[in-house]
Amino acid sequence: MKSQLGQILRFGLVGAVNTGTFYVLYLLLHPHMPYFAAYSLAFVLAMVGSFFMNTYFTYRTKPTWKKFFLFPLTNITNYVIQSVGLILLVNWIGMNEKIAPLVAAVVAIPFTYLISRRILVPGAVAGAAAGAPDGDPEGGPEGTEPTASTV
Repeated sequence: MKSQLGQILRFGLVGAVNTGTFYVLYLLLHPHMPYFAAYSLAFVLAMVGSFFMNTYFTYRTKPTWKKFFLFPLTNITNYVIQSVGLILLVNWIGMNEKIAPLVAAVVAIPFTYLISRRILVPGAVAGAAAGAPDGDPEGGPEGTEPTASTV
């Protein structure tokens, strides 16, 4: 349980760093291209950075091409949950439009965490059931550093 709390805290830290990275990239790119192109490129670059920060730092697992190509599902999940949450909070509950996106973002965090953990830590559910720390199917310690990157 302690190690999973550490993962959750690291996940939050990576999310904060990723948000800052995205915004700085957007500001740097925007003078050189239309705003939506800058937004899209910054989003993709930040997502790549997020993938590596989450594999190495949050979950302490090896990056692979399979994980890399599945990782955007975490962003899609986050976007869908935040969008639905935003609509529900504003249209059904009557929450202020300036506050609702923040509340929707906070609500999406646990879902995004679970999806990213499932993608980046294969066997997380099976390993946890078998008593392996952090759902590591090999039962290795959480702090084990990968020996080689396959990406």
